[in-house]
Amino acid sequence: MISIAVKAASDSYVPKKREFRGAWIQCVNGQFIGMSTQKMQQTLTYQLDELQKDGVNAIFFQVRAECDALYKSDIEPWSRFLTGQQGKAPSPYWDPLQWMIEQCHKRGMELHAWINPYRAKTKTTSALDPKHVAMKHPGWVFPYDGLFILNPGLPENRDYICRVVGDIVERYDVDGIHMDDYFYPYPVKGLNIPDDKEYALYNNGIRDRGDWRRDNVNVFIKQVSEHIHALKPWVKFGVSPFGIYRNKRPGVEIGSNTNGTQNYDDLYADVLLWVNNGWVDYNVPQIYWQIGHKAADYKTLIEWWNRYASARPLFIGEDVERTAKFADVDNPKINQMPAKYALHSSLPNVDGTVLWYAKAAVDNVGNYGTMLRQKYWRYPALQPRMPFIDGGAPKKPKKLKPIWTEDGLILFWTKPKGKKWNDEVKKYVVYRFSPGEKVNIENPARIVAITSDEFIKLPFVDGSTRYTYVVTALDRLSNESTGAKKKIKL
Repeated sequence: MISIAVKAASDSYVPKKREFRGAWIQCVNGQFIGMSTQKMQQTLTYQLDELQKDGVNAIFFQVRAECDALYKSDIEPWSRFLTGQQGKAPSPYWDPLQWMIEQCHKRGMELHAWINPYRAKTKTTSALDPKHVAMKHPGWVFPYDGLFILNPGLPENRDYICRVVGDIVERYDVDGIHMDDYFYPYPVKGLNIPDDKEYALYNNGIRDRGDWRRDNVNVFIKQVSEHIHALKPWVKFGVSPFGIYRNKRPGVEIGSNTNGTQNYDDLYADVLLWVNNGWVDYNVPQIYWQIGHKAADYKTLIEWWNRYASARPLFIGEDVERTAKFADVDNPKINQMPAKYALHSSLPNVDGTVLWYAKAAVDNVGNYGTMLRQKYWRYPALQPRMPFIDGGAPKKPKKLKPIWTEDGLILFWTKPKGKKWNDEVKKYVVYRFSPGEKVNIENPARIVAITSDEFIKLPFVDGSTRYTYVVTALDRLSNESTGAKKKIKL
């Protein structure tokens, strides 16, 4: 890995006040198998603490890898990626999803429940619980290259996945439902998808098999989006598709100058349709390659997504290890992190980043975590606004008052009233301005904290310097109120 000194990076990077800063925490790699409850909680606590220091404000936590559950479910069995045996509950008992929601919210982070919609069995799973959907309804799945796939051509599978998603949304205070890049399976040479029967039954007059498969996924995405928002309008629905939509070639106008697997043609995922129709609330293409990659150049792809996928918030899936591994094309002494973040900063429709994967950032591969906390994500950031869900700001906090307590000087305030979900206050932003400094809450460098508490401890020195504190309120969609001001001598 090529490390990078903080001083070596360009100082042209301008921090954003609103930016999605996510990280994927996966179970499917087996990192938690066999861990005791205490050990897994310790591991996750450490990761969340380090990610918080890095500036991360959202976690994608994998809770359903193969029609299983890392949460209490009456629909699907406990995951073997948790206990080592599918259907076996953790002991001592705990609910990882509920625990992660509480831990993330305590740290001011969003928690998005990450599910794989169609995969019913991974290659390494050899035994399925009797409660598993493939055991109860073997006709609903098909085998493919060692996997079991819930057949996207069956309407009952769409309803089944929506039932699972609805169960999570209703019972847990998740901020989002997140789906990764596995729709129809990644193609394997010589293997055909066995869906002749379903195509004959449900083709709806669609003559092209590819168009029919895309329509199956389109109908599903629209259905699950509507289902989520009918239950809880504020819960965000997002996808993280493979990094290439289509390769440009004769007859393909909206394609990138790339040569690789394609969402549209190979996975039957028409991501641009979902974005442009508003069926997803955010989109995180996995642009895991390096700048200069011959088949899938990072710069080509991030510019392509910026141009064509701007109808919904666009976040970029970043591979931490590969970014650290490859040298900058203009300066071989440093890695590609500065060049990639310069691209993020320069492209107007890029609203954030999601790190693949969390542990790589926590382990500070190539100095990546250090660079986040000392430079790129040095200041706290609010979530990007989503006015298509809710654009109205809540009322501002009331009754700001500094009070001496046993713990020192504390600034207290009162939560404003909110009658509906879209004007209820969930968090606060605290800003601090020096004597004579103009109050400007658009400057992220002046953010002291983003907190769900209704107080903050003040750094009292000798009472000789007068600072201006401003506290604003945030609703569930991070719409921000006007500020309540208080001058305080510290």
